[in-house]
Amino acid sequence: MTQYLTLLLECPVVIAAIFIAGIGGTFQFGFSVSVMTSPSGFIKELVNKTCLHRYNISLEQWQVSLIWSFTVSIFCIGGLLASLVAGPLITKFGRKRCLLFNNFVAISGAVLMLLSQTAMSFEMVMVGRFLYGINSAHTMYLVECSPKMLRGMVGVTIATFISLGKFCGQLLGIRELLGTQERWPWLLGFNAFTALLQLSTLPFLPESPRFLLLDRGDRQACEKAFRKLWGNKDYGTEVEEMLEEKAALQSVRSHSVMELIQSQTLRWQLLTIFVTFTALQLCGINAVYFYSFDVFRAAGIQENQLNYAALGTGLCELSTSVACFMIIENTGKKVLIFRGYMGMSVTLILLTITLYFQKQVSWMPYCSMVLIFIFIFFFASGPAGVTAPLPGELFTQSFKSAGYTIACTLNWTGLFVLGMLFPIIVENLDYFCFLVFLFFSAGCGLYVRFNVPETKNQTALEIAAEFQKMHSKSEESQKKNDTDHKLNGIKTYETKL
Repeated sequence: MTQYLTLLLECPVVIAAIFIAGIGGTFQFGFSVSVMTSPSGFIKELVNKTCLHRYNISLEQWQVSLIWSFTVSIFCIGGLLASLVAGPLITKFGRKRCLLFNNFVAISGAVLMLLSQTAMSFEMVMVGRFLYGINSAHTMYLVECSPKMLRGMVGVTIATFISLGKFCGQLLGIRELLGTQERWPWLLGFNAFTALLQLSTLPFLPESPRFLLLDRGDRQACEKAFRKLWGNKDYGTEVEEMLEEKAALQSVRSHSVMELIQSQTLRWQLLTIFVTFTALQLCGINAVYFYSFDVFRAAGIQENQLNYAALGTGLCELSTSVACFMIIENTGKKVLIFRGYMGMSVTLILLTITLYFQKQVSWMPYCSMVLIFIFIFFFASGPAGVTAPLPGELFTQSFKSAGYTIACTLNWTGLFVLGMLFPIIVENLDYFCFLVFLFFSAGCGLYVRFNVPETKNQTALEIAAEFQKMHSKSEESQKKNDTDHKLNGIKTYETKL
């Protein structure tokens, strides 16, 4: 671990890139996910006031809940739209330019949030949430700017900034800060400050070296970017590997999503993206956060103290994500995903049991509370940090944009579907809903264990070779078994004769 930290400290511009890209990227995603809990009552009140003032109509409770649910979920629609158009845009204009433009989208959304109460318009909150969804990303730029040996550590910072955003959303939402009737628009508009910070600092960072060499064909600009990012470190090997990749893909253009889906040679990489990104949203982490309030109440925590108890869950995820950053290069990404999901699966089973006996046994809520923190620990120590950078590692440059488009589409679709269906699932299954999420957690863990090679310190071409080696053996073995069965059938037939 020490050698990797030393290597990172030798690249101060990479450290600056981690902070600048993170604070204006996935930090905003995490913040937007958690920030709506605290001002929910104030926003519902604004919905009622708006309709009463504008139409002289007093809405029923179910109507307010429906508008509130859509206001929360439209964030995912914005993210989904952005993921569908992001691939062609980042290929054409570059990673850095797209990140810079994204900040104007975030600032526009924040201004709408800030003025919503004054203008008495809940629709402005909706549009602001939609724009926030478009803005929440920075994955590809960071991964492409880091040395290969540090790509795992740098990739984990994506999840670290999501966790930091969640924690800041919870922290700023308490009554002593911005969680009040007068100040909640400032709470929702906080993303403007992080966007302004990135907008004022990102221009000093170079464009992605991979983009400059593989998409623009400008080796001189690529080497200049490497020098600025890595200082005096040797980047010759990295350039040579990219040139080999470029030579292998010389006559190959940037592929579309449909071409990636139809590609036979990349079917296992694509299946891996599908399984891991689907499981990321359907593994049960949102259900655990949802039930944490009920568990805290049962453990005797007062209603007005629940927000402070929830800060503990956010702090647990953040600290575990930082710990994952420290160990990933020594442990390996495959191991972290497998251990994380299997640990989560066991925890979900135990949590279901403790919730079932929560009213019969007085000390059972405390067991449930401990299990909630254990579940968050397993999630943050593996799946949360390792999944996001996978498309950039599994696909070559020509398929990378399409890979990220599919991954982001799966992520946002899963989050939207979960947001719409989760209340129905909970209403009908109660705490047995964890058994539904158990299927996705255990399934993803087992899939990664038996079907995915280790990606640490591997290029996309090397990973593709490992996939081919792993699955060609299993396919040959299956063909051999089929042949043996046929031969046995012939021998049996001949014996009968």
